[in-house]
Amino acid sequence: MRIIAGNSNLPLSKSVSDYLGENLTNASIHRFADDEVYVEIKENIRGEDVFVIESLSHPANDNLMELLVIMDALKEHLQKELLL
Repeated sequence: MRIIAGNSNLPLSKSVSDYLGENLTNASIHRFADDEVYVEIKENIRGEDVFVIESLSHPANDNLMELLVIMDALKEHLQKELLL
């Protein structure tokens, strides 16, 4: 099982991962100066159940966009692994 934490509520993500006894997946999630979201998954997640923790609280638009970019990055990461 893998847990990926978005930036909207890191304390919640850490609490969930501690409760489950799992480490958070090594991922880089940050924003460029123009507010574009960049996500890079830095671990092998092939064959794993992946859970994304991302709150849609204020600012909902920013957090929703981050969630969608995380999901897209996961899809791209898995496709790259299948090609290797």
